[in-house]
Amino acid sequence: MMIRSALVFVVFFVGTVVQAQLIPPARRDGFVYPPGRKIDPDTILIEAYFDPVCPDCRDAWEPLKLAIDHYGSRVALVLHLIPLPFHDNAFVASRALHIVDTLNANATFNLLEGIFKHQALFYNSQTQLMSRPAVVEELIKLGTVTLGNSYHSPLKSGFSNSKFDLATRVSFKYSVSRGVSATPTFYVNGFELPGAGSPKDYEGWRDTIDPLVKPQEVDIRDTFLSFLTQPSY
Repeated sequence: MMIRSALVFVVFFVGTVVQAQLIPPARRDGFVYPPGRKIDPDTILIEAYFDPVCPDCRDAWEPLKLAIDHYGSRVALVLHLIPLPFHDNAFVASRALHIVDTLNANATFNLLEGIFKHQALFYNSQTQLMSRPAVVEELIKLGTVTLGNSYHSPLKSGFSNSKFDLATRVSFKYSVSRGVSATPTFYVNGFELPGAGSPKDYEGWRDTIDPLVKPQEVDIRDTFLSFLTQPSY
C-alpha cells in the first residue's frame, strides 16, 4: 500500500510539473478584436477581462465594440477570459469560446454574443438542479444554433479534449496575475482604468480614447521672431 501510494504521488507530482511547465504558454493569451487586426506600437490597445456569465460584461460589450469599430485601425482589443468562481458555469462557457477560437476567430465573438443574449440560461439559479454534463450539452446546443450545424461535432469533441481545459485555466491564471478580481476590468495601453466591475458606456470610451488618437494642438511660437518684432525703447 505504501509503495502504491508513493507511485500515485509521483505520477500526480510529475503530471503537475509537466502542466506547470506549460506556463508561460506558447502563444499570448486573449482573443483579438477585430480578428486579424495588426497590433503595432502605434495601436491603442484595450485589454478587457470578461466573464461570459457576468451581466456587467454583457452590458459592457456593445459599447466597447461600437467604440473600437468607430476608431478603426487605430484601436484594437484583446479579450481575456476570467471565469469567476461564484459563477458556476463561467468555466464551461469560457471553455466553449476557446474551442471555437481554434476553428474560426470570427466565430469566437459570435458565440460570445450568443452567450450574452441567452446568458440567463446559465445563471446559478437556473442550473442549480442540472449536472455539469447537462450544462455542457446546453452550451453545445447554443453554439450549434448560433454558429451552425458544422460546429456541433467540434464543440462536442472539444469538451473531451484536455487542451481546452488547460487553455481556459491558463487564461484564468493570466488574468489573476494581472491583479484582476472583478469583471469587467479594462486596461488601456497597459494601464488599468478606474471602475473595475462596472460597464463603461460609449461616451465613456470616447472620452478615454479621443485624447489618445487626436494630436494635441500646441501653440508653437517662434520666440526668436517674437523677440525681433518687439519694439525697442
